[in-house]
Amino acid sequence: MTTSPPTLPDPHLDRFETFAVELAHAAGAAILPLFRADHGLEDKGAEMGRVFDPVTAADKGAERAIRAAISAAYPDHGVIGEEYGEDRPDAEFVWVLDPIDGTRAFISGLPLWTTLIALRHQGQPVVGVISQPFIGEVFVGSARGARRLRDGASETLKTRKCAALAAALGATTDPHLFQGDERAAYDGLHAATRLIRYGADAYAYAMVAAGAMDFVVERGLKSWDVEAAVPILAGAGGLVTDWTGAPIGRDGGRMLVVGDAALMPELVGHFSAARD
Repeated sequence: MTTSPPTLPDPHLDRFETFAVELAHAAGAAILPLFRADHGLEDKGAEMGRVFDPVTAADKGAERAIRAAISAAYPDHGVIGEEYGEDRPDAEFVWVLDPIDGTRAFISGLPLWTTLIALRHQGQPVVGVISQPFIGEVFVGSARGARRLRDGASETLKTRKCAALAAALGATTDPHLFQGDERAAYDGLHAATRLIRYGADAYAYAMVAAGAMDFVVERGLKSWDVEAAVPILAGAGGLVTDWTGAPIGRDGGRMLVVGDAALMPELVGHFSAARD
């Protein structure tokens, strides 16, 4: 089965999609001058005794640009962002932001980082954007469907058929994120899958929506890592769930991004022993 995108009881859904794309362009304008340049690297993890957790001036500047645009256009909307926290998170409309998803790729000069923007209505993500400004691609989805914008053209997105892991192309950020029972489950999944690629972060979600890949498995995610994917995948005919196959929660966690729901029994079966 596929899931339907959450619907928004608003005759002007188009304006929210358009505005979300404008926010992505504003973020790109703040980020691109610092890509492959002096990006002002800091380590958030060092402050708390954690593993390397990079943040750059580009992350912060992009989120500030997005928040300023939202405040000017929709002052009654809430915002949740990775860098600057929550502002009215229980508002009717809430924007959920990750200014640079894939900061490790960004600081390494690799064009696989993205800007993630989602709009919640009454707690449910109804518009999603995944933007890669260096490549010039914006992926946008809602109840109206999903599409890729590039060079002034719009291309409809549709996931592809793939009913077996033996024929599937998958992705995860890094296999070392899985530990204990999770790692054993992941290793079994890897062995059963035709090919798994690493390090694409949220760009891999867009590739599932575009029909180039079949699934993504991740863990330890936050709301800003997850919510932009939900309307895009649903609009393209796929789905976003947790490891049990249930809808992903608003706080993130363990996630599956899947193009063809026929893959779900195999995927969920591999992680059945790793559930809390």
